Amino acid sequence: MNPNPFLGVFLHALGGFAAGSFYIPYKNVRGWAWEVYWLVGGVFSWIVVPWVVGALTCPGLLSVLRSGSGKTILWTYLFGVLWGIGGLTFGLSMRYLGLSLGMALSLGFCAVFGTLVPPVFEGRIAGLVASTSGRVVILGILVCLSGIAMCGAAGMKKEKRLSEAEKKASIAEFDFPKGAWVAAFSGVMSSCMAFAFAAGKPIAEAAVQNGTRPIFQNFPVMIIALLGGFTTNFVWCAALSFKNRSWRDYRRVREAEPAAAGPGASAAPAKPKPSLLANYVWAALAGTTWYFQFFFYGMGTTQMGRYDFSSWTIHMAFIITFSSLWGIFFHEWRGTDRPTRRLVVAGIAVLILSTVVVGAGNYIATLK
Repeated sequence: MNPNPFLGVFLHALGGFAAGSFYIPYKNVRGWAWEVYWLVGGVFSWIVVPWVVGALTCPGLLSVLRSGSGKTILWTYLFGVLWGIGGLTFGLSMRYLGLSLGMALSLGFCAVFGTLVPPVFEGRIAGLVASTSGRVVILGILVCLSGIAMCGAAGMKKEKRLSEAEKKASIAEFDFPKGAWVAAFSGVMSSCMAFAFAAGKPIAEAAVQNGTRPIFQNFPVMIIALLGGFTTNFVWCAALSFKNRSWRDYRRVREAEPAAAGPGASAAPAKPKPSLLANYVWAALAGTTWYFQFFFYGMGTTQMGRYDFSSWTIHMAFIITFSSLWGIFFHEWRGTDRPTRRLVVAGIAVLILSTVVVGAGNYIATLK
């Protein structure tokens, strides 16, 4: 299959939109603890949808998975476990920082480690620097990192300018110090998904040999990697459920206590009772949307040619772009001054530019 880097960039854009949007359905979940709706969504994103997609796109899926050596399976799974730790804390970063700032900080660290470590480990850095196409790709990565830094700087300016009440008006549990530490840890651990794809390449090759279209070759790899992520999240969410006694939420919803009315004020109108079925539907929608980031990422990687490791940078750039746009839509930047908002917009523009530069570098590589 001849690579098509610009098609790859487009597929990464679709994946970035899915990743930047998946948390939105969770905003409609009511009367559930965080660990409950996170795990319900995770069952769909890490177990149900990967198997459905794998079965539909990979002939002889079970035989392909069995063809992987024990070492390949183990490393793909273990990197998935480590990535799962990052994914777990990733949700917490958005809980404390909001969509735009939480994703910008988490994915900034994720982009650096996930993009640069694989070629360093494989000894390909020297070859990159020596070629024109490689230098263009590296330039695109640097442009991406500068865009991430701009978004992060805007978030820090927001932190300094807004009062606590203004921050929590749009993000109920806003806590910048706690969120920043969580985001840094999450970003480093989340980069392990890039390593899982690299470790699972023998499985992807077996899938192609078994009749899978090359563009779908990474779907069997995701089944193993995401199983590792599910393991981590299941253990943590189950522990929280028993600690907080929130395991009951799986069969009920808790009604919010009505706000007390002030003296002489009429009672606030009662809100409709949360729906158990609606909570499951919204959580399932969030989980399914989340999976589609790697659905498109897996296809986009196959189109990037010999610099396929750059896919991670493009993926991160689009996630931050769309999550920042959603943050603006949900008024997370309300109350900030005009220079801060301009910095956010400029950061998004730089991120989009970085995807073009990286795509151009990959395209130059295909001309040789």
